[in-house]
Amino acid sequence: MTSSAQSPHALFGRIGIWSPALRSQDAEGAARIADAVAELEELGFGTVWLGGSPSVADARKVVQATRRITVATGILSIWDHDASTVAAEAAQLEKEAPGRFVLGIGVSHSALAPQYAKPYSAMVGYLDGLDAAPEPVPAPRRVLAALGPKMLRLAADRAAGAHPYLVTAEHTAQARAALGSEALLAPELKVVLDTDLERARGTAREALAMYLRLPNYTDNLLRLGFAEEDFAGGGSNRLLDALFALGDAETVRARLDAYYAAGADHVALQALAGGGRADLPRAQWRELASALGLTTTA
Repeated sequence: MTSSAQSPHALFGRIGIWSPALRSQDAEGAARIADAVAELEELGFGTVWLGGSPSVADARKVVQATRRITVATGILSIWDHDASTVAAEAAQLEKEAPGRFVLGIGVSHSALAPQYAKPYSAMVGYLDGLDAAPEPVPAPRRVLAALGPKMLRLAADRAAGAHPYLVTAEHTAQARAALGSEALLAPELKVVLDTDLERARGTAREALAMYLRLPNYTDNLLRLGFAEEDFAGGGSNRLLDALFALGDAETVRARLDAYYAAGADHVALQALAGGGRADLPRAQWRELASALGLTTTA
């Protein structure tokens, strides 16, 4: 196991890739994913985040297709996977590829999990289950999908830190204050590499529409000062410009700097093309790696 004293920068790197398209149920899809994640590793990204609601088994396939990049679930739903089973799977993966896997867990949403109830208490109970397993998942090897102050404090107390999704740089500053200076803070940031601003906003609205139906996200945005009218029509321009990096790679670099200045240790970039949640946007990944000056290795 990687030392628990390892810094977030060393384990995660400064920039990762978040994608919901890194899971497949068939051999052809698995081969495409394996090729894509191997390239992400060579492009110099620090972490691959499996988006949506992945399992440890999904992460295992990505670990097996790569040699050194950190692989994290972003996030595994606590309602879909028993804590003792997850702990056993994570322990086996740690034996196969020491120091490569980080378990990202979250409470998902009431609209997606019929059993959703008392999310904070449920997360505490799940962490208790991970700790009580015959081979526990150590706190430095897990992160929480945290938005509000209570869950952020829990992430600092009982995990390596937090992986907030669909957040602004302002939220990142608030999260850093809640987490303290030592815990990992690894927000996700959506990117549309398109210099036609109206077209880029159209792509962003396609991607954002589903999230605006989930109260955990809209409540958080309301706490940040947005209003109900910002959620209409797929999102106001003000909301899109706060949640996305829209434009060229230099725009992405400037947005990254804003998140780092607010306290992020690592930013997980989700590259979007036309159609929103594009399948393996490899051209965009290559453009980002080149423009951001990531170091490639053979």
